Amino acid sequence: MALFACVVYDGAKSAICCKNLIAQTGYSMAMKQANGKTSEKRTAIYDPELMVEAYQFQGVMQAFPNHFHEHYVIGFIERGRRNLKVRGGCLLTAPGDLLLFNPGENHACEAHDDQPLDYRCINIEPIVMAKAVQEIFGIECQPQFEQPVVFRCELTEELRELHTMILRGERGVRKEEKFYFLLEQLLRDYAEAGERETVSEPRAEVKAVCDYLTAHAQEQVSLDTLSEVAGLSKYHLLRAFTKETGITPYRYLETIRIDQAKALLKQGVSPAEAALSVGFSDQSHFSNAFKCFIGLTPGQYRRVFDGNRAQDKSE
Repeated sequence: MALFACVVYDGAKSAICCKNLIAQTGYSMAMKQANGKTSEKRTAIYDPELMVEAYQFQGVMQAFPNHFHEHYVIGFIERGRRNLKVRGGCLLTAPGDLLLFNPGENHACEAHDDQPLDYRCINIEPIVMAKAVQEIFGIECQPQFEQPVVFRCELTEELRELHTMILRGERGVRKEEKFYFLLEQLLRDYAEAGERETVSEPRAEVKAVCDYLTAHAQEQVSLDTLSEVAGLSKYHLLRAFTKETGITPYRYLETIRIDQAKALLKQGVSPAEAALSVGFSDQSHFSNAFKCFIGLTPGQYRRVFDGNRAQDKSE
């Protein structure tokens, strides 16, 4: 039974990629794009040895709206320039740039010109990162990357090698060695222990709304309710929340719901059931929001973990 599950969505070369990946990872799926002008390819794989997700986007023109993830993102640009909005500023990213996003860090990006994006990343859950930090440095902490972009970073080649090993379904010491040595270098050079310093703590009213949205994400939340929770008028709540979090209350709610849906999809829950469980009343809206934030549809993301679930059942 293959431990690695992978999905690939390709254009002209879909049949070849599908055949190769079946041989390498045990599962794949290919889909031709409706637009014949641009060949777009999106690959996602889960590695149960490292307990990380690896994404590869090729030929993508999609803009990603302001959102955040509950995991760390370590990625790099291979082709295309992007306008990246993060930490209250706008940065122009280009090939060779390393991207480092902490859990909960808002970011958005769009194409700087008409050139499509080629991009690779590895997603690491906080608990996996904390365990790695303990093994590498012998301390207990949740590290925070100090800068979201490292321009023309030499470590992108090391990251490319590790990413390629994961996509190929490689197992064993060589890959794990590469993972730990690379992570050690990234943390030594670009991270600090503990929470990243901020200008000020969120206002109590804003924090109360964040806590309420997290606890009631599955419900239909109204602005009137959030206004009562914060003790502010609806307009002043919107202004205060957006100013302090960098994201609107509804975008925050959507992000929480998408993250909860990811957990359900990993378990094999159908996209329709996941949509209803996390508070989306319309599956079409759920699918559009999911792809907008994650880059894959709910069904595509669910299939990434098919092989891993099959392995768990056989044990």
